[in-house]
Amino acid sequence: MNLVSVLAAGNANGAQSIISMLVLYALIIGVFWFFAIRPQKKQQQEHDALITTLEVGDSILTTSGFFGVVIDIMEDIVIVEFGNNKNCRIPMKKENIVEIDKQGNEK
Repeated sequence: MNLVSVLAAGNANGAQSIISMLVLYALIIGVFWFFAIRPQKKQQQEHDALITTLEVGDSILTTSGFFGVVIDIMEDIVIVEFGNNKNCRIPMKKENIVEIDKQGNEK
């Protein structure tokens, strides 16, 4: 009987340690999601909302630091005119737009 009670106690401790390990892993994944994934998704949603307000004639700032004016908007690409030169029109992805200055906000 002594051997049976020792084995039963060992199985209970093993099951308890597995449960505590699972709880620990769940806690680590939850913290990682809260501090890493959630803010990134929120930032992506804000950028998507910014891009939906894009209109022809808006001044934009690109990820590379160039300022330009939107000439044409397609599905994933915008045609941007940089500087006063009418021949400097460059197609670029909408993802590369960082800021939009609406045409009505000019000072």
